[in-house]
Amino acid sequence: MTAQSALTFKTTRSASPKSQAERDAILANPGFGKYFTDHMVSIDWSVDRGWYDAQVKPYGPLSLDPAASVLHYAQEIFEGLKAYRHADGSVWTFRPQANGLRMQRSAQRLALPELPVDAFVESLKQLVSVDQVWVPSAPDTSLYLRPFMIANESFLGVRSAQQAAYYVIASPVGAYFAKGVAPVSIWLSSEYARAAKGGTGAAKCGGNYAASLLPQQEAYANDCPQVLFLDPIEGKYLEELGGMNVFLVKKDGTLLTPSLSGSILEGVTRSSLIQLAKDRGHKVEERKISIDEWIDGFASGDVVEAFACGTAAVVAPISCLKGRNFVAGNPNAPAGEVTMSLRKELTDIQNGLKEDRHGWLVRLA
Repeated sequence: MTAQSALTFKTTRSASPKSQAERDAILANPGFGKYFTDHMVSIDWSVDRGWYDAQVKPYGPLSLDPAASVLHYAQEIFEGLKAYRHADGSVWTFRPQANGLRMQRSAQRLALPELPVDAFVESLKQLVSVDQVWVPSAPDTSLYLRPFMIANESFLGVRSAQQAAYYVIASPVGAYFAKGVAPVSIWLSSEYARAAKGGTGAAKCGGNYAASLLPQQEAYANDCPQVLFLDPIEGKYLEELGGMNVFLVKKDGTLLTPSLSGSILEGVTRSSLIQLAKDRGHKVEERKISIDEWIDGFASGDVVEAFACGTAAVVAPISCLKGRNFVAGNPNAPAGEVTMSLRKELTDIQNGLKEDRHGWLVRLA
C-alpha cells in the first residue's frame, strides 16, 4: 500500500441504531434505495494533506457551506455495487477493484482526487463489518453500496476544488424494477442525447443522470420504465439506457453491444457478461449498432433477444422498443433464453452458488 492509501479508520458506533424489529421489517420489504444502514464512511482530502481522517460513523446529514463547489459546478462522482449474503452467513462483493478503477477514471475526468483502489475496497469492508446485520439473505436481495465523492471547498471561482470528501452509504435492496425480473419496454429518445463526444459520458457522475431525467419522464408517460439514447452526432447508433448498458442477441447466438465510444459508461456488469458469454463460446461483437439494425432485426427474426444490464437491475430482459410512431417487438413477449441464462449464471456467482472461475468475488465480512 502507498502512503496515500495506508489509511487507519476510526469507528464511532451509532448511539441510536435501528432496533432488530425495525431492521427486520425493513429487510422483509426493502424496495430499492429507500432505507439506509446505521453507519457511513467518510474520508477527507485536501491538496496539501492528501487523504486523511478516515471514519466509520453514524449515518446522518452532511454539513456543507453554501459556497461548496459541488453545489455550483456539479464536481462529484459516484459508484454502485452490492454486498451479497452467502449461505454460510459470510458477506461478499463483486469485482470491487473494477469499481475502484472506474471511480479513479471518473475522478480524472471531473478533476477530483483519485482514491487508491485498495482504500476504496477497504472502505467497503469497514462499513460492512460494522453494518453486516443489514445484509439481507432472501432471494434477489442484497446490500447496495454507494461510494461517492464531492468537492466541498467553499470557493466560487471556476477551477477544480482543493478540498473534497469521499463517502460510502449502504441500503438494503430488492428488485430494481417494480415487477421484479420481468421483461420491460424501452422508450427511444429521439430528441435528447445522454452525453456528447468529449463530454463526461464515460464517467459516472450525477450530471449524466440528471440529463436523462427529462426523457425518462417521457418514457414513463409511454409506459416504459427506461429510456434508450442514441449517439449525439448522427442520432442513429445505440449508446446506452439512462442507467444501464444494452445488448442484442442474434438468432445464431451472437451478442451485440455498443462499443465504448467515450460517451458510454464502461459497466462492470457489461464486461462480466461479455466474459461469461465468451466462456460459453458465444461470439460477442462490440461495435456501432444502428437503431435500424435493432428494429429491422426484430422484424426479420435475425435479432431474437434484447436486454439491459447494470449493477442495480443486474440483467433486465427487454420485450420491446417503443418510439414515436413505432413499436419493435412485443410488449408481452417472454424473457429470452440467453438473457435469463446469463443472468442466472452471473447472479449465482455473486451469491456463491456457482464457482467463481475468474476470481471476481471479494469477502467483506
